[in-house]
Amino acid sequence: MTVKMDAAALTVFLRDQFSQVADQFRIEEITEAGVTIRLIVKDSHLRPGGTVSGPAMFGLADVAVYLAILSRIGPVALAVTTSCSMDFMRKPAAGRDLLAEVRLLKLGRQLAVGDVLITSEGGEDPVARASFTYAIPPR
Repeated sequence: MTVKMDAAALTVFLRDQFSQVADQFRIEEITEAGVTIRLIVKDSHLRPGGTVSGPAMFGLADVAVYLAILSRIGPVALAVTTSCSMDFMRKPAAGRDLLAEVRLLKLGRQLAVGDVLITSEGGEDPVARASFTYAIPPR
């Protein structure tokens, strides 16, 4: 799949279209298969006990798949999540950012499917995994 938006273009798009959350994420890498996105963990992402909350991990996975798709199709703001399944497998390491590695499995004209593995920075074992389907609006 050809890359149409690099990390800089995706960062500008995120800042312009989703300014309320843009400072929470950083694009680490665009790969042949997808992207790697960092959640810059802040106190607002934590639940009691000091671990990253499930909603914060879901948000990371959702944004990561969205950006992986946009990196291939260009700036289509109205691509939306239509389905998601997420497994929370272990507690994220305290005080560390989370990394979401996306692999796009299918990128069609109307649907895209991607898998996400989330790890704590410096860790090898996934803390969560997710599978997403996105609807792509007609051009």
